[in-house]
Amino acid sequence: MKLKNKLVIIRGGGDLASGIAVRLFRAGFNIIILETLHPLAIRLPVSFASAVFEGSCQIENIKGILAETYDEADQIVNDNKVAILIDPIGRSFEYYKQFVLIDAIMAKRNLGTNKEQAPLVIGIGPGFEAGIDVHAVIETKRGHYLGRVIYEGSALPDTGIPGEIAGESDKRLLRAPAEGLIIPEHQIGDLVQENDVIATVNGIPLKARLSGVLRGLIYPNTPVTEGMKVGDIDHRGIKDYCFTVSDKALSIGGGALEVICSYLNRNDKKTNRKEKK
Repeated sequence: MKLKNKLVIIRGGGDLASGIAVRLFRAGFNIIILETLHPLAIRLPVSFASAVFEGSCQIENIKGILAETYDEADQIVNDNKVAILIDPIGRSFEYYKQFVLIDAIMAKRNLGTNKEQAPLVIGIGPGFEAGIDVHAVIETKRGHYLGRVIYEGSALPDTGIPGEIAGESDKRLLRAPAEGLIIPEHQIGDLVQENDVIATVNGIPLKARLSGVLRGLIYPNTPVTEGMKVGDIDHRGIKDYCFTVSDKALSIGGGALEVICSYLNRNDKKTNRKEKK
């Protein structure tokens, strides 16, 4: 089955999903991202989810625009941009028939994606079983297997322990100190020191546990729950890392590109065999 207009629909617009989108867009695919009305993305400068709040965004010179209708989304794609639709349950699957579906919600569990929804369905990270509910899974755990394609079985299970970046793991995460609306005291890209107040929730300070650059922070005034991940600090202190797609996201995007190219190649061979007959 041919892939109409080289269309890829990605569920989720966070930093990993957006890294996949960037890699596929540069390889010549048309991208539509499905998001919720209130995204919880952390690394907003490299998340197409930010278009839900601002109407548009730009990641490494690739523009994303929020669309209100399918016609608008089609026009955005035709203009060589990424379209973002608010569609958390996938109503658009009925409108777009021939496409690749990538579930990159990063919920650590399957929230309803199945391989009957599209000719090719890819699950990102744990929660999916290749060959059962999706056609392929991409490993997301940092380390030797990051970005590898799995055609039978699942990705490594979520341990609940953040991956290490230059020797730091849990300390780099920012978690809400209480339930309520988060009020930032700093912006992404700011250099901060250990014990600096990064934000407040109901007047309770959220303090940095190490020094570095504020790499991610959830959108201002978002309702949060106590203990919820709301940001992260990169103690390497390189500001440019806040505004460019990460090595992890690009690796996962490479895995997705491999799956799609392999799928198209197999179908081209089938078509050629039929034509020879």
